[in-house]
Amino acid sequence: MLKVHHFVPPTSTIHTKMILPWCEKILADSRGKLRCQIHPAMQLGGTPTQLYDQVRDGVVDIAYAVPGFTAGRFPAIEAFELPFMMRNAESTSKAIWDFVAQQDSGEFADVRPLAFNVHGPGLFHLVGRPVNSRTDLRGLKIRAPTRQSSKLIAALGGTPVGMPLPQVPEALSKGVIDGVVVPWEIVPAMKIHELTRYHSEPPSSEPAIYTTVFLFAMNKARYQSLSADQREVVDANSGVVLSGQFGRIMAGADADGRAAVPPGSINAVSSAELEHWKQLTQPVVDQWVREIDDRGVNGRALLASARDLIAKYSR
Repeated sequence: MLKVHHFVPPTSTIHTKMILPWCEKILADSRGKLRCQIHPAMQLGGTPTQLYDQVRDGVVDIAYAVPGFTAGRFPAIEAFELPFMMRNAESTSKAIWDFVAQQDSGEFADVRPLAFNVHGPGLFHLVGRPVNSRTDLRGLKIRAPTRQSSKLIAALGGTPVGMPLPQVPEALSKGVIDGVVVPWEIVPAMKIHELTRYHSEPPSSEPAIYTTVFLFAMNKARYQSLSADQREVVDANSGVVLSGQFGRIMAGADADGRAAVPPGSINAVSSAELEHWKQLTQPVVDQWVREIDDRGVNGRALLASARDLIAKYSR
């Protein structure tokens, strides 16, 4: 039995359309030998920030985690979380798989990655007012999932608040935060459409304001304990194809989240305004490059590699 742990509700896209079907697939491919026991919403204890360590240490066999929940621990992969980096979740997810394999930074050497993926375009969901310009964010406390999204919010004049996703509904209902940045996909599962009134996104012609990298990984010792045939099944259901599939599924669920809110509550931030945002957030990109340089790696080259791989899979 493979013990699988993740942090989102059992009603979420991640659980119902990604992890559960994956488990059903390896069960069928292994002729009933590889069975999953899935534990959603941190049922096995701990916090979402601890999921990577849980799978590394063998507390669980497989985990679906967000590397960026532990700020600064996985700096190279943050290239894909920089502002205005992504246009398409499927191609970007495939690019991340190749990026990790090619750069060999060792960030994920303690586990056996099965897939990397990103969600669809992130956007602002606010309680009190829509975002039409950066001035609308001044004085607002906004939950951000990762270090780079926090820097983006700060660069635009807001106050980023880091907190695990399961805490967001209560924080919104009690006025601890004024809004969140999340993709449409997670809105229904976390009831964000019931707790916010305004939803502000870039036009579809523009790159995403931000996205988040997810990791689906297996404990290395548990993988090695499988028979050769079982390892072949896991390998056949891992890698660049699974990464792209996860990205496509997650972004495809955005339509349901968008449909959950009244049409009049959605506004598009103009392309002209977004040009100002790109200028304001360029220092976030520059700072990341310097941090990578300080680690003895060419940050500008690493960023170019990430962009080239995204372009490769976007053709």
